[in-house]
Amino acid sequence: MLWSEFLFGVVLAVIPISYWLGLLNMHVLYAVGFLMGIGFVIGGSASQVFLAQLVGREHLLDAQSKFAATDSMARLVGPGIAGMLVQLLTAPVAVLVDALAFMASSWNLRYLRKRDSYPAPSDRHPFREMVDGIKMVWNHEVLWPLAWGTALWQLLFNGYLALQILFATHQLGMSPGVLGAAQTLGGLGVLVSSMLLKPLSRRFGSGRTILIGLGGTGAAWLLLAMIPANLFGLPLLSALAYGVVVFIFDCSAMLYFMPYLALRLKLTPDAYHGRMVSTMRFMTVAAAPLGALSAGWIAEHLGVRSGLIAIAVGGSLLTFGLLKTSPLRDIRD
Repeated sequence: MLWSEFLFGVVLAVIPISYWLGLLNMHVLYAVGFLMGIGFVIGGSASQVFLAQLVGREHLLDAQSKFAATDSMARLVGPGIAGMLVQLLTAPVAVLVDALAFMASSWNLRYLRKRDSYPAPSDRHPFREMVDGIKMVWNHEVLWPLAWGTALWQLLFNGYLALQILFATHQLGMSPGVLGAAQTLGGLGVLVSSMLLKPLSRRFGSGRTILIGLGGTGAAWLLLAMIPANLFGLPLLSALAYGVVVFIFDCSAMLYFMPYLALRLKLTPDAYHGRMVSTMRFMTVAAAPLGALSAGWIAEHLGVRSGLIAIAVGGSLLTFGLLKTSPLRDIRD
């Protein structure tokens, strides 16, 4: 976790430094994205396993809810600060501030003193351990549909990420400052999701809560595609509508992912936690670039709005498919 945060800080700092030296190009950005992806898979996997050993299985859902509450504060403040920095001090300065924030996070993680209580690594070849982890996920009646379902969702989500800012700036005419302010509503959505998670899980169970969140993200994608450039002749109303959609999406996405993360750790033996998390993260993240490429192709040939509509249709089909074919709807806590 510590070294992944440090890696994020270092590679992000390359962007403004390259810009000021006149060396910034797409190849630099590709390299930064590649290294960020490595840190995301390794550090993100480590943080999930660490959380499980820190709080125990019985408190995982509660811990995820608390994490969402704190995350919501960052989402409330972060986009607004980013928008102001870009507008007032330029984008390279904003990226440098982001890099320094990751450095501060890495420094803060140095003070963690929790000992690793997991079994020591075996003498078996790492490839065999990886194969065992893949087989465990493949043969599990719940983990497998969670894996392929999330892989497809990530494909759609990364398409949405590729088009979201283009839609806001080019179609709705939002400035960086207005966009940052609208994005802060996502933080409110995360905060609301942290308050809804436990009541919904008690009422419907983790499986159906996951499906509710999944359906909400698809609805948000469709609503986004329907926002006109000048709602009732007022561009600011379009920006407000965009912010409301971001609120719905972030709330739904957290309702999907918080019980998803807790459920898969609950269903996995302790000795397999690391392999299960890394296997599922690889499966779900590997499809992401294809989603961005596909959405970009559709937007280039048919328009950004058409790309968002295609993503929304995909989200609806995915929700329906999991509802009909997976055991998620029957899982109770």
